[in-house]
Amino acid sequence: MAIGGLGAIGLPLARALDDGIPGLRLIAAAARDHAKAASATARFRAPPRLVPLPELAEADIVVEAAPAAVFEQIALPAVEAGRIFVPVSVGALLPRMHLVRIAQANGGRIVVPTGALLGLDAVRALAEGQIDRVTLCTRKPPLGLLGAPYLVKHGIDLSDVRTPLRVFAGNAIDAAQGFPANVNVAAALALAGIGPMRTEVEIWADPMVTRNVHTISVEAPAARLSMTIENVPSEDNPRTGRITPLSVVACLRGLSSTLKVGS
Repeated sequence: MAIGGLGAIGLPLARALDDGIPGLRLIAAAARDHAKAASATARFRAPPRLVPLPELAEADIVVEAAPAAVFEQIALPAVEAGRIFVPVSVGALLPRMHLVRIAQANGGRIVVPTGALLGLDAVRALAEGQIDRVTLCTRKPPLGLLGAPYLVKHGIDLSDVRTPLRVFAGNAIDAAQGFPANVNVAAALALAGIGPMRTEVEIWADPMVTRNVHTISVEAPAARLSMTIENVPSEDNPRTGRITPLSVVACLRGLSSTLKVGS
């Protein structure tokens, strides 16, 4: 398998693969800073080859853990080659659903990990029937939202926020486009449930929290769900949680394990 990006998510994943996941072997990786990536993987038992982004598709499984700006440079060669493509920047997939059709035409698969969210199994189960409403409320420390395109476009300054401030309310596709490094959870929830246009999202810059807090609410004839997860931000990148690379590892184990728990 191969990894695009060796940052706060990709590097822990690479380490886990080097430590050993049955049925999987890391053969290649790509990173913006080639020298830094070479140094970070030099002590691996089996250092991966460092290759240009399109060459990642030579592996059977391709994990995207890079900035959303290069998403398609990783995704398109992978699905055209009929590989299993595992995107971490799930928000970048929403406006590129043509990749699903390309994967289908070439015998590939796109497998979205749960990431920093919870309850996707339950949401997917309810989506087999009727779902009336899905909402996601995300609260992050202001530092974790700095630089988001939506904030820049609307001139929202978070440098001196002292009380919780709602900075966005809208649907999942607009949330993913406006906060590409922050709310991949919204995209994953939308794909599991009733789609990006009907999935309602609120984003708060909250100086009262020290963790990335996501609350899902689902209304359906079969069940009512309300779930909250509080994720510890990554030391390397406060925009993502420590649980995210662990979720990708769990997803990959599920691809090759004899016993798989959950739908």
